[in-house]
Amino acid sequence: MITEEKQDKVFTRDFFRKVGKAIHDYRLIGDGDRVLVGISGGKDSLALLEVLAMRAKDPKQDYTVIAAHIAVEDVSYEVDSDYLRAFCERLGVEYVYRTIRLDMTVNPKKPACFVCSWHRRKMLFDIAKEYDCKKLALGHHRDDAVESLMMSMIFNGTICSMPPRLEMFKNTFTLIRPLIYLSNDETLRYAEMRQFKKQKKHCPHEKATNRDAVSKLIDRMEAVSPHARSNLFASMRNIREEYLP
Repeated sequence: MITEEKQDKVFTRDFFRKVGKAIHDYRLIGDGDRVLVGISGGKDSLALLEVLAMRAKDPKQDYTVIAAHIAVEDVSYEVDSDYLRAFCERLGVEYVYRTIRLDMTVNPKKPACFVCSWHRRKMLFDIAKEYDCKKLALGHHRDDAVESLMMSMIFNGTICSMPPRLEMFKNTFTLIRPLIYLSNDETLRYAEMRQFKKQKKHCPHEKATNRDAVSKLIDRMEAVSPHARSNLFASMRNIREEYLP
């Protein structure tokens, strides 16, 4: 009989293996890299930071991890910054904390989530430049990529998503997503096993977005085809252009 402890060890080993496979398949991290990890305080970014930091301690690895949290003053969600700082200290990772305010006049017709994400991403780019990090790692996983694919098709009439590796600024900077082979359920299980502390107060906009609606739509698709999510993800690398208009 396999004990729960044994199951957890097997799951953790597989979790790390999938991250390592993504890094290898897409050449996400190389020797000497300085990688900035954006941490929101949610399960995905904390899992990403922990795995990358623990991998970096392997003598066979040669890269440096720095973590950054961007607090948005005029959005009513709360993250325990002291917990994030202690989390980083335990991992031996430098922690950078910055605050911003949203300027809704820049894109007045855009939803709050878009504007918030844009401002936080811009600050992360600034921090990456300040700390000489040529790579920015974000905690998006497979389900995020699938939802983005569906959103692009439904709302924009385009086929695009979240690439595991995105070259930016004339190939001088790279955005990476090492969790791309992991599902939301897997990151949730990992966070529960590791007993990550949850956010004090979640963003009031997170359940009122197109992303949430599309996620529920895919849930209904899985009721028809249990492999809907994984097949949608696989389809992005199996495009048959000869059968498209």
